[in-house]
Amino acid sequence: MAFEKLKNFIAPVDEDDDEEYEEEEEEVKVPVQQQPVTKPVSTYESQKTTVNRIPTDAQMVLFEPRSFEEAEEIARHLKQRRACVVNLHRLQREYAQRTIDFLTGVVFALDGTIQKIGHNVILCTPKSVSVDGVISLDSDDD
Repeated sequence: MAFEKLKNFIAPVDEDDDEEYEEEEEEVKVPVQQQPVTKPVSTYESQKTTVNRIPTDAQMVLFEPRSFEEAEEIARHLKQRRACVVNLHRLQREYAQRTIDFLTGVVFALDGTIQKIGHNVILCTPKSVSVDGVISLDSDDD
């Protein structure tokens, strides 16, 4: 009995709640048949093709630098997506090596390629230019 009094003191039960309580009717849901959604096939979508633009203004620039300072001009041409053939035979050995190192960095930054195509001659190409084939640099005459 003491427990019931304590329970009613903490959380009193309202007896009027029982009278006002009405049972709610449950809603009956009727299943609806759904049609599968189909996407109309367009003939335009099925005939998509990829077109690669062939550059008609592709250029190749020839250089014969006499100083290391001319390497900056070569770099500008590479940034403009022009292939460059560089003949280093007029440079002293240490300046030729500095020029090659500089151009290697430029070509790397532009995702291009650099190739030796002859004695003291290199070919620098930007990413947009692909080079196929191999040049033998052997001095053997067959």
